[in-house]
Amino acid sequence: MKPARIIILAVAVVAAGLAGVLAMRLSGTSAPQITETIIEHQPSVNVLVSAGNLAVGSRLNEETLRWLPWPQNGLVEGFITEQARPQAISELNGMVVRLPIFQGEPIRGEKIADSSNRIMSSLLPAGKRAVATAISVATGAGGFVLPNDRVDVIMVRRNEEGRFLTEDVLSNVRVLAIDQQIQESPDGAKTVVGTTATLELTPEQTKVIAVAQQMADRLTLALRSVADAQEADTVAADYLLSGGGKGEIQVIKSGSIVNSQVQTNTQ
Repeated sequence: MKPARIIILAVAVVAAGLAGVLAMRLSGTSAPQITETIIEHQPSVNVLVSAGNLAVGSRLNEETLRWLPWPQNGLVEGFITEQARPQAISELNGMVVRLPIFQGEPIRGEKIADSSNRIMSSLLPAGKRAVATAISVATGAGGFVLPNDRVDVIMVRRNEEGRFLTEDVLSNVRVLAIDQQIQESPDGAKTVVGTTATLELTPEQTKVIAVAQQMADRLTLALRSVADAQEADTVAADYLLSGGGKGEIQVIKSGSIVNSQVQTNTQ
C-alpha cells in the first residue's frame, strides 16, 4: 500500500474518533454508572395479635393469640407489646371477647373483658343493661337478626276502638345475643331458629321495654343497616314512663296507662 493511502486512512480513523467524542459531549451522555441501593430496616417490636377470627363471647388462650413483629413507628396507644408485657398470653388466658376481632388484629383492652364465667355481664359496657324479649321468625326479621346487629323495637297494640297502632319504642339498640340453634341438615342446608333476643339498653330504656312488653300485642325487631350504626342509641318512647318513675305506679288496662301516686309514710 502506498504511503499516501496509509496516511489518508489514519487521518480518517482519527477524525471518526474525534467526531464520536464530540457527539457524546454535545448530547450530554456519559458512560453508565452503577448505583448501589441501600435498604434501611425500620426497628420493630412484637405486638400481641389475634391468631384467627374471634367472635363475640370467644375466650382467649394460647391458640388464639400470637406475637407479631410490628414497625415501632406504627405503634398505637393500647397495643400490647412483648417488651412491656412478656407474659401477656398467659395473663389474658380465658378473657372474653366483647367485640369481633379479626386475624392479625392487635389485641386491645377495649375489645376484651374479665375472664370470669359471667360472660353476659362481661359483654355489657358500663351503665348498660341486658334485657331479653321474645321473638319469632316473623318478629325477628326472618331470623336474620344476629348478635351485634342494630335494631328498632316496634310495638303493635290495639286501642280502645279496636284499631291497631304501631309505635317505635326503642331505636338503634344493639343485640347482645340471640337464643338460636344452628343445625346442619344432611344436604348441607342450615336453619336458624331464634326465640329470645337479648338487647343492650340504658336504664331508662329497660323501663320503656318493660312497659311495652305488657302493653303490646306484639313486639317486632326491625333490622337496621350497618350504615346507620352511628346514630343515637339512647332514643326511647319516654311517654310510656309517666313522671319519670318518681313516686308513681303505672297501671296498664285495656291498652291505656293509669297512674296512681304513691304516698310514702314516714314515722
